[in-house]
Amino acid sequence: MPRYHYIAIAADGRKVKGAVAAETPYAARKQLRSRSIHPTSVTEASSRAESRATLFSIFARTSKTQIIEFTKQMATLLDSGIKLTEALSVLALQVSEVRFKNALTDIRDRVITGESFTDALKDYSDYFDVIYVSMVRVGEVTGTLEKSLSTIANFMEKRQRVESKVMTAMIYPIILILFCLAAILILTTKVIPTIGEQIERAGQDLPWITSQLMNVGYVLTSWWLLVVIGTVFGIVWGIKRFFRTSRGSYLRDRFILALPLFGPLVKQRVVARFASTLSTLLGSGLAMAESLRVVSEVTGNSLMKRAIQQSRERILAGADIATPLRDSGVIDPAIAHMVAVGEKSGELEKMLKNISNNLEASTDVVIERLSAAIEPLIIIVMAVIIGVIAYATILPILKISAVEF
Repeated sequence: MPRYHYIAIAADGRKVKGAVAAETPYAARKQLRSRSIHPTSVTEASSRAESRATLFSIFARTSKTQIIEFTKQMATLLDSGIKLTEALSVLALQVSEVRFKNALTDIRDRVITGESFTDALKDYSDYFDVIYVSMVRVGEVTGTLEKSLSTIANFMEKRQRVESKVMTAMIYPIILILFCLAAILILTTKVIPTIGEQIERAGQDLPWITSQLMNVGYVLTSWWLLVVIGTVFGIVWGIKRFFRTSRGSYLRDRFILALPLFGPLVKQRVVARFASTLSTLLGSGLAMAESLRVVSEVTGNSLMKRAIQQSRERILAGADIATPLRDSGVIDPAIAHMVAVGEKSGELEKMLKNISNNLEASTDVVIERLSAAIEPLIIIVMAVIIGVIAYATILPILKISAVEF
């Protein structure tokens, strides 16, 4: 979205300067007037230096760690008695990533002109998701913004640790697969074709397996490779487009949950994310119906999203939330029963936190077991493939040696 620099007159008569993100200059002026600011000059930020900075920022995306650190520092500054606008000014000076710095500057300027911190954050969903904005809204309304920010930081750290464990478990298999694919590529495009040409010059027939691997190497080194890559990308693009539809996402998530090895792991992660997020939102003071609405937007699973939306409808109708969760097929009956018990006893937040902790501990065990099982399986499969290629390489050499002998 384009950014516009403006010079304007605030409601109290002060002259103010800043930047705002909008689709058009008219939208920028309209946005400023909605904040009781009367713009006298609105120009698009198109200088060469800013263009280079924006181009660089495409590659230097703001990391989750930077958002967490910003949130922690905001909570500390506010808890120390520093005003919100001053805290934003201090932190904007510390940020090195251009786009995030501009976002913080714009948020500060909007807060100075009387706009709420929550409304200012809404326009920067790339950095502040719906959970973040909802909890900040509760903090602003209740006057405990620093506490809400501290809770957000802890929640984000916990979620990042879980995601990091999964990524760490996948690093070794991915490196192993890439290494084996590189070895296969070299053997099929360099070694086997060279040996095959020498054997054909000697007037010998190539073994079937060697000739087939030579055909593979020919495809990988000719324009047919472009056809194969284009076909693969076309299929992937079509599948991704289908998965963006409600029907496609439902079928995808249902298939993933039905997988024999990864299905239980994904199910545990989805339920743990639901329990952890809902517990955090309820603990921050957000109402149950609003908490369920927020959780449904970030659950990451269409089956779970549908169950949460049904639970929200039941809450608004005065019924329980456990039944739709149990009928979804994602949450086990035992966990749904625990939710029902927590709801009846008035300790749903505590029960959800216990469920989340137990599932995350169980997920760690499942990840370790899968990692221990996948690594030797990958090694065996790659060893068989490379063994076949080595056999196809050595076989014609042995045949020539036998003929000469």
